[in-house]
Amino acid sequence: MAYHATYPQRVSGSLLGGALGDALGYTVERDSLEAIRTRFGPGGVTAPPEDGSPFVFSDDTQLTLYTVDGLVEALEWANDGVSADEMAILWLAYLRWLATQGETPPDPAPVSPPRWIDAQEVLHHRRDPGEACLSGLLAGVMGTRKRPLNPQAKGSGALMRSAPFGLVPRIPGEMADRLTLDAAALTHGHPAAQTPAAVFSHLIRSLALDELGLEAAVQSAVAHAGILGDTELAGNLTAAAALAADGPVAPERLPDELGRGWLAPEALSLAVYAALASARPDPAEHFTAGVVLAVNHDGDSDTTGSVTGNILGALYGEAALPRPWLDRLDGTEVIRAVGSSLIKAATGE
Repeated sequence: MAYHATYPQRVSGSLLGGALGDALGYTVERDSLEAIRTRFGPGGVTAPPEDGSPFVFSDDTQLTLYTVDGLVEALEWANDGVSADEMAILWLAYLRWLATQGETPPDPAPVSPPRWIDAQEVLHHRRDPGEACLSGLLAGVMGTRKRPLNPQAKGSGALMRSAPFGLVPRIPGEMADRLTLDAAALTHGHPAAQTPAAVFSHLIRSLALDELGLEAAVQSAVAHAGILGDTELAGNLTAAAALAADGPVAPERLPDELGRGWLAPEALSLAVYAALASARPDPAEHFTAGVVLAVNHDGDSDTTGSVTGNILGALYGEAALPRPWLDRLDGTEVIRAVGSSLIKAATGE
């Protein structure tokens, strides 16, 4: 099935695809592989539950959408000819997300004027937000790479919200790297959490803006990890691609270096493996197989599902996403609206 996805289609595809992978993974996030198979059968969870329970996304998608909103606000200022501090804007966006979780940072953290996204009730549910994200934002000061908060945090809480940095057109790749790394440092002070976020946004950029194929985009991501000085991540991504070459393996046979997604390098490597190993000629079949493979394991299933969905959605666009899943997903129209706001602010369309 050959077709060409436009930039707007890739934006909505990446954001909605991430939400679908997140929601499928959130269904089983706290379950062991044995428990997943007991609940859903030998093949694990393969679609939204049929018992009528809500099909909902987690903090992964919430923070991804707040990342988009922060970028949109920065672009709006720029479009008006006003210089603004992108990190301050993103920090304020994340603080507004923090308020939706029922948390209030101490003084001297500022209070940001509300924006449209803050009134969307679908984003107000508290669904296992990451400890580093909460503690970093509750510190009351803005974390930076030179003044790190949570200096030991290596988890995937910065990675899973970083796809939007790869969706902003008309900015140099070096600027996208800087924005991603600095935004990761708002909550995660360890380079092992920051660099995978930048490599992830580079991968999304390669797919959505440069329109590379999946294998070429992964090769570019491996090279980019080396450029950023993370040879361990480059090795993990290379191992993920090699493992995927012969198709999926049983979850029990996943090698230790790929982990189970709790750490940022693991989550990105598992998502790359899932996206590559599930390749199909039909984009819709590829997307579904990819996120199913990404979430059925003992680990951080919502994040590995979310990152895989971001990747395959950016590759194919919204047309590849399963319509029955979108119809079940809580918040589909909110996600589309947030994506449209990015497209309008970035392109004027």
